[in-house]
Amino acid sequence: MCLSVQGKVVRVRDDGRFAVVDFGGVTKDVNVELVSVVRGSNVLVHAGFAIEVVSSEDFLRNGKLIEELGSG
Repeated sequence: MCLSVQGKVVRVRDDGRFAVVDFGGVTKDVNVELVSVVRGSNVLVHAGFAIEVVSSEDFLRNGKLIEELGSG
């Protein structure tokens, strides 16, 4: 089973290969060569690679589910 974590693209680096992604206050450089992203894109990240762009609705819904899991 694989685990991916969702985050929001803060900035795409000049080379276009990497982006700074915010994971709830923690930012990391992520390889974005597999997907097409712009600043503000919501992405799922696995092993340092953005593997999927998700809609704002899914991003919010997933965030709420994660919060609920953490409070139980």
